[in-house]
Amino acid sequence: MPALIVIIVIIVVLVLLFVFSYNGLVRLRNRVDNAWSQIDVQLKRRHDLIPNIVETVKGYAAHEKDTLEAVISARNQAVAANGPAQQGQAEGMLSSALKGLFALAEAYPNLKANENFLQLQEELTSTEDRVAYSRQFYNDSVMGYNTKIASIPSNIIAGMFNFTKREFFELQAPEDRDVPKVQF
Repeated sequence: MPALIVIIVIIVVLVLLFVFSYNGLVRLRNRVDNAWSQIDVQLKRRHDLIPNIVETVKGYAAHEKDTLEAVISARNQAVAANGPAQQGQAEGMLSSALKGLFALAEAYPNLKANENFLQLQEELTSTEDRVAYSRQFYNDSVMGYNTKIASIPSNIIAGMFNFTKREFFELQAPEDRDVPKVQF
């Protein structure tokens, strides 16, 4: 009789371990999916702001066609990108193109003083901050998830139910990794 109780207790403990591990994996996978959708929301906002900025700049610097086309082209590539790796590369190109656009704005004092341009620039800056936070939250979620599916005993359950590793959202443009140079 005591041996039967020990076996039942062991079975109950194993079932509970299985249930808690599986539910933990599901919770982490959902957190990663939610974090990715938050990045999508912020990037959509960013992508929606860019045509307005380009139109505002066009009014002051219409002859700077190459810069404006580069921004629109980079935006279109970013909108079409799928997955963290492709999205990271496209967003890096878009950031570079936007830097060129804002550098161009420095050459036009009337544009720099334009209320609409300043408001759009402020909204874009705010959105960039939100994107950065969303990327950080996503990468933290991916790290927790990937750690869980690689750890014992949840790695056994992850293998049984096809929980697969997720990609980090990384910057692909080398210039985005450079430290800004400040000169006085």
